[in-house]
Amino acid sequence: MISSRVSGFYRWSLGERARWVARWGGPSDGVAAERVNILCGPNGLDLTRADQMVENVIGLHGLPLGVALNFVINGRDVLVPMAVEEPSVIAGASFAARLVREGGGFQTDSSDSEMIGQIQVIDVVDVWSARFKLLSAREELLQCANECDPVIVGLGGGARDLEVRVLESTPIGAMLVVHLVFDCLDAMGANTVNTVCEALAPRIEEMTGGRVGLRILSNLADRRLARARCMIPVEALDTDDFAGEQVARGIVEAWALASVDPYRAATHNKGIMNGVDAVVVATGNDWRAIEAGAHAYAAQSGRYCSLSAWERDNQGNLIGTLEMPMAVGIVGGATRVHPVAGLAVELLGVQSARELAEVIVAVGLAQNLAALRALATEGIQRGHMRLHARQVALAVGAAEHEVASVVERMIAEGHVRPDRAEAILAEHRREVNPGSHQRGQ
Repeated sequence: MISSRVSGFYRWSLGERARWVARWGGPSDGVAAERVNILCGPNGLDLTRADQMVENVIGLHGLPLGVALNFVINGRDVLVPMAVEEPSVIAGASFAARLVREGGGFQTDSSDSEMIGQIQVIDVVDVWSARFKLLSAREELLQCANECDPVIVGLGGGARDLEVRVLESTPIGAMLVVHLVFDCLDAMGANTVNTVCEALAPRIEEMTGGRVGLRILSNLADRRLARARCMIPVEALDTDDFAGEQVARGIVEAWALASVDPYRAATHNKGIMNGVDAVVVATGNDWRAIEAGAHAYAAQSGRYCSLSAWERDNQGNLIGTLEMPMAVGIVGGATRVHPVAGLAVELLGVQSARELAEVIVAVGLAQNLAALRALATEGIQRGHMRLHARQVALAVGAAEHEVASVVERMIAEGHVRPDRAEAILAEHRREVNPGSHQRGQ
């Protein structure tokens, strides 16, 4: 197995990186060549396939696809595809994974792939009696749910439980909410759960005498959790300017604010989602559902707080943990339709939705570590600014051979802004071709 620890990968040419990634996992020459064509050639998403995926297609919108290196998850080297437009995300995750590698890598686990379908019942005369009737018919309703998808039931999934909640005080009066717990196995499960809820609605109306309103899954997938833990030896946190002890203390102090203050927690969790969303998008999963579930989970106590936790153990090592809902799939949806998404799942080497969820939560924890370490040392801007400066230079029209000069000047001045980039670019062009401005070029 090739190691995910690669020195100087960012210095390789794009073609060299693509060819190396295509060889990940030891495929045949033909498969490796096909992978390169999907990543860089004509076999990625085309307009014909896009027109079949969504409505009113007028073109394609691309995102950079990179790979995060250095990840060891449950003892296995993992190459992590990430689709993201923000600079420093992939670099930050890779750097943090290298630090965690010093402590043996990430340990992860996850719960079963259980989703919750909600069926709203309104206009019920006696909500408590209706609740009793529904719970008494639990086995009947679960059997009805399982008849909707015999394939997933045959594979070991299906309806697991039925819960009935009474909401006595709402803007329209008392109502019931039936929760159907359904194990979706390797699918994200939205279509399956919604279909089952639709099927149960008539029988629930008949039993309660009420009227079914909403029947749809919940994106607060708190029955489908993924968890990651890492340990970083304190000496691995040493920098030229900061002792590891100081860095570890600063990371815990930064997390402490996010644990109690929603203003900080929002930014703290956004950093986690930088990594999470990038893998979710790369694998063709629903990043909006993951975002909704994560933030709802962060607020379950009634106060929005940090999704992760950081502390020191008895030896002074830094310990990080992250738990969050992770409703992702490796079958169905864009994961199977989009060629690049399918290749991303293949490169990850995951065999189940749970394993994919565990990789994603490990990346989220790595991204969190990268951000907190930067905040605890040189500040978030120092590493981010050089990458941001490159985007600014490109945005004002700098050619590839001009970007480095513009970036170096902006960094040296400490002013990374479009107006400075334009002025520096114009000055650079005058220096290279002194007469061009006189000729109106």
